[in-house]
Amino acid sequence: MSATFEPHAAPPSKPRARILVVDDDADMLRLLAMRLGAAGYQVTSVGSAEAALSQLDIERPQLVLSDVRLPGKDGLALFDEIRSRHPSLPVILLTAHGTIPDAVEATARGVYTYLTKPYDAKELLEKIAQALALGAPTSPSSQADEEWRADVISRSNRMADLLAEARMIAQSDASVLLRGDSGTGKEMLARAIHRASPRAKKPFIAVNCGAIPEALLESELFGHVKGAFTDAVTNHKGLFQTADGGTLLLDEIGDMPPALQVKLLRVLQERAIRPLGSSQSIPVDVRIISATHRNLEEAMAEGQFREDLYYRLNVVTLTLPTLAERREDIALLANHFLAKLARKYGKRSSGFAPEALKALTMASWPGNVRQLYNVVEQACALTTTPLVSLALVQRALRTPSTEVLSFTDARQRFERDYLVGLLKMTDGNVADAARLAQRNRTEFYRLLQKHELTPGLFKSDGSGVATGPHDDPVADE
Repeated sequence: MSATFEPHAAPPSKPRARILVVDDDADMLRLLAMRLGAAGYQVTSVGSAEAALSQLDIERPQLVLSDVRLPGKDGLALFDEIRSRHPSLPVILLTAHGTIPDAVEATARGVYTYLTKPYDAKELLEKIAQALALGAPTSPSSQADEEWRADVISRSNRMADLLAEARMIAQSDASVLLRGDSGTGKEMLARAIHRASPRAKKPFIAVNCGAIPEALLESELFGHVKGAFTDAVTNHKGLFQTADGGTLLLDEIGDMPPALQVKLLRVLQERAIRPLGSSQSIPVDVRIISATHRNLEEAMAEGQFREDLYYRLNVVTLTLPTLAERREDIALLANHFLAKLARKYGKRSSGFAPEALKALTMASWPGNVRQLYNVVEQACALTTTPLVSLALVQRALRTPSTEVLSFTDARQRFERDYLVGLLKMTDGNVADAARLAQRNRTEFYRLLQKHELTPGLFKSDGSGVATGPHDDPVADE
């Protein structure tokens, strides 16, 4: 049982707070919804603690009002669950006289307050107003205050804490390392930090260190002069110069080749770049933000990432949560994407069916926000009605999508599968495999080591076991 009541008229002076009411008595639910609605609140009512927790996954209210005695989980168990998920969300308990001791105990554990049934309507509204006032920000944010993070769609506590830290860090010139799984929004957070910084009116430039071939990356970063190499027919300004005065995001910094790591370290130390083919250094004033989904500590231990560069880049670390760790944002993000995509596809949209939205909030999301966008886009492209159905969402969630992989991840997977194919074809003979790949044997061994492939395992003469990418004992897929 779930219902939402919104009054026809509301106080125009401020946005209406949303209250989640939990009671297994249908008459009590209707009465509370009417009284709170008449007072200007938006009310969502449910009949059990389990339904309340599901509703919290879809949309977070500003306050929860719950009866203590409920079927299944009781009001105290509900409070404990809310406290673990949303520590700052105020909870008011309604209790009969016989359960007052339980309510007193809950108050000592953090419940905002409790009221006994039959409750006084005026007292209830006063307690609600007090709880909401305590939970409200001390001063309303101006529109300008929010512009810096306008692209970061979120209302979760986890993201609110992260954004508060990001905004504080933005005021300095300290290098920032953004950590997080692929698809969590590292570039978007980097842009927000730039917009909140004194460099906001200067360029923001992003480069994916894993997506540009090693032979071109140095020229892209530092530039080159005419004649520096065969195809250098004109002078080329690198990304460091392009970002001068602003911010440079080095995305997937963990994939930067070791030789370039040395040159980057020198640039950070000297605050100057030397284009390829030039004997002159050019001063640059750039704030560096780097991002990675790799474990750089492990990469350092394996000799794949320089320790001195790591400490230059990692002055401040911010870690983005996975989408599963901020489920209260899923409905908000899904509706935001749907509105945006409906305009792209020229479709009229009235949102998701309730069961479709619930399916989105309960999904696992290994590809994080990027995967959510892809699922919403597929559902939007295929829908023939303004309301996106559960069936379309389930279809999109079941469909494997290579778009969920980042370019770097997809390239790594292809590279490994390619090497496995060559080793199987040549019966584990590295010289023959390197010849087919048109690479020298030293470089080919380096690639095998990178992907933890042992040639002997591909011999079929009894000295090893021929394997493939999915049944290889050293595979990490």
